[in-house]
Amino acid sequence: MDQQACIVKTVSFVQKTLENAEGGHDWWHIHRVWTNARRIAQTETCDLLVVELAALLHDIADAKFHGGDEEVGPATAGKFLQSMDIDDETITHVQQIIRHISFKAGFDKPAFHSNELAIVQDADRLDAIGAIGIARAFSYGGFKGREIYNPSIEPNLAMSKEEYKNSASPSINHFYEKLLLLRDKMNTATGKAMAQQRHEFMEQYLTQFYSEVKF
Repeated sequence: MDQQACIVKTVSFVQKTLENAEGGHDWWHIHRVWTNARRIAQTETCDLLVVELAALLHDIADAKFHGGDEEVGPATAGKFLQSMDIDDETITHVQQIIRHISFKAGFDKPAFHSNELAIVQDADRLDAIGAIGIARAFSYGGFKGREIYNPSIEPNLAMSKEEYKNSASPSINHFYEKLLLLRDKMNTATGKAMAQQRHEFMEQYLTQFYSEVKF
């Protein structure tokens, strides 16, 4: 199977698998990450097939929707890629990207790095900030039944990985616990440039938000 046919088949698999997913982690999230990953890849040295497959499969079975199991995603992706007779080296690379792409993975000592991970991670982080990041934060907060804002609950700026995974703090706190941190965690020059405007928009949003919730 040629590379384009692999991508087409992967798109179909992801669309079907995520057709009932939470709105912030659905096919359209994947599509945006895939689009941004391809854009960033144009300015980086990389294996484009690995970038595209990892972008498409990075949330195929997100641990937060599978009881915290961080291996279900790599396993699901690996099984699918094997069905297309993708070579073992590519499969392993894609699985490693899935294991290490998330924000919470950053709590651990880095155990894997590649240019392809850097690209897909930046693309995923871009979708967590700016206007779309705000929308996704509130979508997931609503899905989990969290408060939008509670001034009596301060953001936890010194979370452990387990505290982050189990956090139920208001959605506004998530800006300080993750979203506003992402600009400075971007890997690539293109990702950093794209993140800057989105970061500034979030700061403007918070200024407006607090002006509307003054007591």
